[in-house]
Amino acid sequence: MSKNTVMLYSGLGHAYFHMLTAFYFVIVLSLETEWRLPYHQLIDLWTIGALLIGVFAVVAGWLGDRWSANGMLVVFFLGMGLSSIAAGFAAGPFALLLALSGLGLFASIYHPVGIPLVIRSSGAGRGKALALNGAFGSLGAAMAGAVTGFLADRGGSFLAFVLPGAVVALTGVAMLIGLARARVAGARREAGDGGARDAGNPGDGGRANYRLPFFVLMFCLTAAGLIYHATQTVLPKAFSVRLGPALGTDLKTVGWYVMWVYIVGGLFLFVGGALADRYDLKRVYLAQFALHALLLAVAAQAGGAALVAVMCAAAAVGAGVLPAESMLVARYTPNRHYGLVFGLKFLLFFGTGPVGVMLVSTVNRHTGQFVWVFLSLALIAAVICAAALLLPRQPPAPASVRPAAEVVV
Repeated sequence: MSKNTVMLYSGLGHAYFHMLTAFYFVIVLSLETEWRLPYHQLIDLWTIGALLIGVFAVVAGWLGDRWSANGMLVVFFLGMGLSSIAAGFAAGPFALLLALSGLGLFASIYHPVGIPLVIRSSGAGRGKALALNGAFGSLGAAMAGAVTGFLADRGGSFLAFVLPGAVVALTGVAMLIGLARARVAGARREAGDGGARDAGNPGDGGRANYRLPFFVLMFCLTAAGLIYHATQTVLPKAFSVRLGPALGTDLKTVGWYVMWVYIVGGLFLFVGGALADRYDLKRVYLAQFALHALLLAVAAQAGGAALVAVMCAAAAVGAGVLPAESMLVARYTPNRHYGLVFGLKFLLFFGTGPVGVMLVSTVNRHTGQFVWVFLSLALIAAVICAAALLLPRQPPAPASVRPAAEVVV
């Protein structure tokens, strides 16, 4: 399968991942009415699914290294799609819990498989390639707001679950057919696999002096995951409470505002990718988390249009840091273990999902608002800045890696 085709499916996978792991936070607003259950009880149904995204990431990365990254992507598409369809047919909380848990299980496949595929095939312009892939993810997060809100308004939770699930499953079928046709074309894909795994990765060798920055990065990733999941969870509900009648608080309007937050974040990914390719990675990483901490603190008291603007800015810097982050992880990772290490990365990042959901649920249950959610997240971003000071200065990644003509992994 050609490099461009692999990049396309990796991008689609990123979009689907972020849509189908975020759309429940909009659908839950519809379920409150349909099932007449409180918000905190319904949001808790996603806790196990969020946990599974992290727990099985290492296993998925290991399978991608040892078996087939492309094959794992097919499993991802089919599993997520069918789980989403099952959620649409759920008749009660327990059935929905099982379907959402399946969704989280199959969602765990994407990042430890898709991101290494991008890194292995992107050559010298890794920052830009990661930014493009990240833009697909931001588009998916945006669709989780606007598209899900539209579908929920038209057909309730059933349509909002089933239609996206069908699209994702059909993508898996299309990729499976494409892989079968590619295998018939000849055994040259085996040579392409070797070319995709660049030997020029400066992380090869696992030198001892890489241990401290590696563990610092793992800590920062864990903390950043908590910020991401809590923000993603709280955003639709915070908008519905704080936007006010002037901006509108109906489900479709809230979905559109959530969409624009993630669109802005996706656009800034290209800025972050260019910065990561050109400047010191540590400084890029530090500066954006410092700004993120400030914006989250402001969001604690913001409302109306100001809240939308602040969250757009927070999404921009939160997304813009991702290319530098992935490039730093790749720098300290032996190439043959990309899948395993990126699985560990996303185990830590997404393993905080249940904590983020419980943080929002607990604060809402006891205070009825979200001030302390945003203040807590601002403090966590400040802690990330302090930890990142321990990282050594890093120049941009060397332009010594050539992209492979074909990628079969």
